[in-house]
Amino acid sequence: MLLCQQIILDTLSNQKNKIDSAELNHIKYGLFSINQWKEKLAVIITDELNKLSLLKPNEKQLKKHIEDQLDVLISKVDEQIKESNKGTTKGWIKQAFINALVDINDIKKGIPEYADAVIAELNNAQAERQLKTIVKKKTEQYFNKTFDVQDVSYMTRVLIRLATSDIETARVKLKEEVAISKEKTYKETWLLITLTTLLFVLAGFSKRSLPPIYYFLLLFSLLGLLVTGITIPMIDMEAKLSEISFVLLNHPIKFTDQVLYFQTKSILDVFWIMIMHQDLQMKIVGILMITFSIVIPLLKMFFSSLYYYNYRNARESKWVQFFVFKSGKWSMSDVLVVAIFMAYVGFNGIITSQFGNISSFDQDIVILTTNGTSLQPGFYIFLAYTILALFLSGFLSKKTVALPLNT
Repeated sequence: MLLCQQIILDTLSNQKNKIDSAELNHIKYGLFSINQWKEKLAVIITDELNKLSLLKPNEKQLKKHIEDQLDVLISKVDEQIKESNKGTTKGWIKQAFINALVDINDIKKGIPEYADAVIAELNNAQAERQLKTIVKKKTEQYFNKTFDVQDVSYMTRVLIRLATSDIETARVKLKEEVAISKEKTYKETWLLITLTTLLFVLAGFSKRSLPPIYYFLLLFSLLGLLVTGITIPMIDMEAKLSEISFVLLNHPIKFTDQVLYFQTKSILDVFWIMIMHQDLQMKIVGILMITFSIVIPLLKMFFSSLYYYNYRNARESKWVQFFVFKSGKWSMSDVLVVAIFMAYVGFNGIITSQFGNISSFDQDIVILTTNGTSLQPGFYIFLAYTILALFLSGFLSKKTVALPLNT
């Protein structure tokens, strides 16, 4: 029982770490996060601005545009001067001198030279740096106006629990803890199953009737398997993009470990979800599941004890005989095991198929997918219980010591 307790504690602790790790790696904080895109685009835009020559590639077009603008500007200045000199003798005299000394067409002939001078000034290194600085500040202003509002309370709690403010450090730490705990838990699981199976094998080879201490060990080991199997997770369902990469403006963009979906549940977790659901049908399904897969197996163990010790001639009771020898088909433990296995196969197939379609969608986008769906220790322990429980009734029918406890 100490081993069962240790498995439960280790597995539930690892379950918490898995859920936290999936949260920190969720796609909403990566590929679907505007803040992440801002960081990546800021680097790209800054690099492109540093390499960009603002004038040389478009110098001809820019010169033509400056010339047109200077022509319009000179014409407007001439018109404004004429307009301001109208209506007065003084103005008439000033305009007469201007007309005699200044030819507007001569001024306009120098427009190409003026344009060359403007471009030469703009091509000055200092001027170019100033222009780039202006563009960068404008870009930063646009970025500051672009943001998404996310509920990061869960992520904050995880970072506090791990005593770190860096999400990348937290991800690495959780990944290491999950790997270490997984290895330890599986070793404990296989040790528990091996010891329990060995106990039943020895009981099966023995030709003598089951002594009380041996029966107690068999029953106690089954109880340990059942309690452990329903308490710890049976299956992990995970869909994750291990890597998605592409090239934007000659800059590689990469997102890794983008979790789309993750669930790790035990039988008790599923029952609690169903019983708390608002839908009455879900509540009924949850009650039936817990009744046929947990309550009836526990009753079977209880009545098996009554039968073994023949408490108040319990072996003659039809109820006792029913639960000991005929309730197997009503416990539905085997059905639950098959259902979980089929859920694993089905989910595994769906995710693999859909990820395959995503990966072949666009050759310019590299998508490496991972289907992390896997059976967990809870499944193997519950499977061991289901199989070994079938042998207990046979042991009782063939190897029962007459121990009347008539009180």
